[in-house]
Amino acid sequence: MNRISHYLMIVFKGLCMGAADVIPGVSGGTIAFLTGIYGELVDSIKSIDFSALKLLLSGKIKQFWKHINANFLISVLLGILISVFSLARLMKYLLEYHPIPLWSFFFGLIFVSAIYIFKQTAGFKVSHIVPALLGAAVGVFICLVSPAETPDALWFIFVCGAIGICAMILPGISGSFILLLLGKYEYIVAEAVSSFNIPVLAVFACGALVGIISFSHFLSWMLKKHYDATILFLAGLMIGSLLKVWPWRTSSAQGMDYPVLPADYAGDAQIMQAIIFFLSGVALFLSIEITAKRLKKKE
Repeated sequence: MNRISHYLMIVFKGLCMGAADVIPGVSGGTIAFLTGIYGELVDSIKSIDFSALKLLLSGKIKQFWKHINANFLISVLLGILISVFSLARLMKYLLEYHPIPLWSFFFGLIFVSAIYIFKQTAGFKVSHIVPALLGAAVGVFICLVSPAETPDALWFIFVCGAIGICAMILPGISGSFILLLLGKYEYIVAEAVSSFNIPVLAVFACGALVGIISFSHFLSWMLKKHYDATILFLAGLMIGSLLKVWPWRTSSAQGMDYPVLPADYAGDAQIMQAIIFFLSGVALFLSIEITAKRLKKKE
């Protein structure tokens, strides 16, 4: 495979990562892992350090470019951005006009993603129960105490960018999923991206840059030293956080958003549509996993 074909393939993998991270439940990190670029992605991000900054400030552009593996990073980023901006308007439309089928679809994706992560550990051990239960407890806690609406202030958007981008390089949990927990999925993906709100996107990008550079070192250490515990905590977090994407919800007098049974839902419960889209989410994840493995073999 020549260099142009190689980087076009990297752009395509970035497209898959971007599409995954727009959808809460499929992780861009998982796609990178399945397509064989995860290690290079984390190492490239880690290389953006003081040594890289020193090379840049001293005018050694060529050395800087090589040091951070810029061709690879730009190819991945290009693919991600194309996907995000292409899918944002679709997400906005579906959230507004077809919320129950959409949330059912997300529910299926997150559910099967969590099962997939559980399978990444080397056999079942009693010690695995603790991080999984801890992750589930944290997920449930966040869902129960987080308000239906969070501030739109730029400082909070910065925080969302810093936290959300970290999930992009986690194998198993998506950035959009984190934005859901923070109550900012619709605001960032369905509104700011689709309307190209420059101030919000710029602040979010700054937060993302700070977050991903600082977090990549910690993540690399955790995955090397405590791989199973880290993965199981993430899987538990996703299982516990399914409360957040339960399709049938209502709001209390205090403004809290909480799940209800379909029979207690005020509007049209759309049970059959919910089941179909839940199964569609499961099927999509399985097809992504199969496709990603094939792409990995072609490299």
